Amino acid sequence: MRSFVLGFLFATLALASNAEAPRETAIALYKAKQFPEARIAFEKIAAENPRDAEAHYYLGTIADRRNDNDEAVKQLEAAVALNPASSEYFASLGEAYGTAANKAGMLAKMSWAKKCQAALEKSIELDPNNLAARNGLVSYYRAAPSFVGGGMPKAYAQAEEIRKRDPLMGASVLAQLYIVEHKYEEAFGLFNEVLEASPDNYLAHYSLGRTAAQSGLHLAEGEKALKRCLELTPGKGDPSHAAVQWRLGNLAEKRGDPAAARTAYESALNLDPGFTQAKAALAKLK
Repeated sequence: MRSFVLGFLFATLALASNAEAPRETAIALYKAKQFPEARIAFEKIAAENPRDAEAHYYLGTIADRRNDNDEAVKQLEAAVALNPASSEYFASLGEAYGTAANKAGMLAKMSWAKKCQAALEKSIELDPNNLAARNGLVSYYRAAPSFVGGGMPKAYAQAEEIRKRDPLMGASVLAQLYIVEHKYEEAFGLFNEVLEASPDNYLAHYSLGRTAAQSGLHLAEGEKALKRCLELTPGKGDPSHAAVQWRLGNLAEKRGDPAAARTAYESALNLDPGFTQAKAALAKLK
């Protein structure tokens, strides 16, 4: 009898392990950025269990990556309905609603915008430390008019909340708000603050250089920062070295040095022949 019980127990555990194997495979495919294959794997999981919130979440994020916003919204709405306690799910849904708002006509835009705001605010209600959701709210408040809940004071408040939790990220987010309002000196101060704490922060160096190129201020400091970027390796999502060369070209134009600008733009295109901004800038020099 004891051996029968043990055998039944081991068989049950094996079945459970086999049931988890497709999920592990699907997640591994997703992490490996094999999105078409991951999509098929998660569709099988969702077909077998339509109430699997995680499968719907991954299907939504995969749809978002292929710019299928309708499918992304559908899948992510299913995910949050099945797991309304997930801050991550609400954050992703908010992003999908934001994309829908950007694509919508004037009449529908307001409705999508309100949904975007509500989803992001719910995300940080569930997890106040979800900085991606807070950053999404910064972008929303910055862009949205006051009659749909936007406004720069709200954006600044969220930036400060991020700064409390992650000083480097918060300083960068706050600096971007200063740039929007042409408060360039304040932005330079924050980028330098970040670099004092993290001297090899690629994005801070790039942002300082970009701000110099946009504002025409502190050109030598901006050039030094961009050249430092060329000595560092960009992180995931950071502007490429081609983008750095393009910004160096922008700075050279601000200095009235078209020859140096041409060299920088050509360097950008050598690194990335499809870099449209560098192509356009180079064409204007001719």
